[in-house]
Amino acid sequence: MARRANVHWWRLGFAVITLLVAARIFFTRANSILHSHPALLITLILVVAGASAVAWTSVFALPRRGSPPTDEADAAGMPDDADAPARPRSRWRPVIQGIEIVGVLLLLASLLYRRPAAASDLAIDAMAGTAAVTVTDSTTRIELRPTGTARPTGLVFYPGALVDPRAYVPNLTPLAAAGYPVVIIKLPFDIAFFDLNGAYSVMDANPQITRWVVGGHSLGGVAASMVAGGSDPRVHGLLLWASYPSTSLADRTTLAVTSISGSNDGLATPAKVDAAKVKLPPDTQYVVVQGGTHSFFGDYGEQSGDGVASIAREDAQRQIQAASLDLLERVDTAT
Repeated sequence: MARRANVHWWRLGFAVITLLVAARIFFTRANSILHSHPALLITLILVVAGASAVAWTSVFALPRRGSPPTDEADAAGMPDDADAPARPRSRWRPVIQGIEIVGVLLLLASLLYRRPAAASDLAIDAMAGTAAVTVTDSTTRIELRPTGTARPTGLVFYPGALVDPRAYVPNLTPLAAAGYPVVIIKLPFDIAFFDLNGAYSVMDANPQITRWVVGGHSLGGVAASMVAGGSDPRVHGLLLWASYPSTSLADRTTLAVTSISGSNDGLATPAKVDAAKVKLPPDTQYVVVQGGTHSFFGDYGEQSGDGVASIAREDAQRQIQAASLDLLERVDTAT
């Protein structure tokens, strides 16, 4: 008599859900994932491979000892072990299954959370560069180089959390056009804390640049402030875009600092920026873009939790660029 195969339905179901989630993340953010740090792409590939293996073994699972034989075994005349004593059900099986379910749910939530905010069409077009700026896109960074004479002062930039690094090219291109090389770090999973040493790698790779400003947007600015708070003599300035430091830099009196924020920012709110002023040097320059929001510092669309702008994006970004350029000029001309 035909017997039913030993299919692990709950594992098969979770494997299929995992495959669907991974597919949704990739196909809705394929362009961003393929042009960002490869960590997320590699993770998705591993998740798909693992989920596929689980699905396969769930469908073609071997019968347990004491389970009915399959039709194939009957046809082959294999001995029937149905009379053999069945193994007792482990008391830990529900616990193990619960841990597996929780682990899968955490994995899915983590993957969905790490889906990056896509760069706008304007930002993608800016990757072509201009007559004054050459843009080079590599695996771990985006470099904006002046086509003319480059100054000995440069900017290394940490993107905001979960933002396609290309989103910052339009706002940073005018700085490179003025002669200041700019390097945008591509971060693992688009989180600055996963590559805090990225700025040092950039500085080591560019010995011709003798003075550096480290900067960043939002969480990227926090990472930049940690680098600026170190003892590397090549760091002379800190550029904060809608951000503030996590530790005090108040005693770094030789560090040139500019903090640029938006009055309508719903994330790095004016109150948070004001509260962090005690952590910055006394001569820090503060620039508030009236009507500006958190997402105006990059070109990636609107951001959840952000405020409502009362100024045009182009006008706000001109102010951001001017204040950033002023900091680079101060560092470049300092004695």
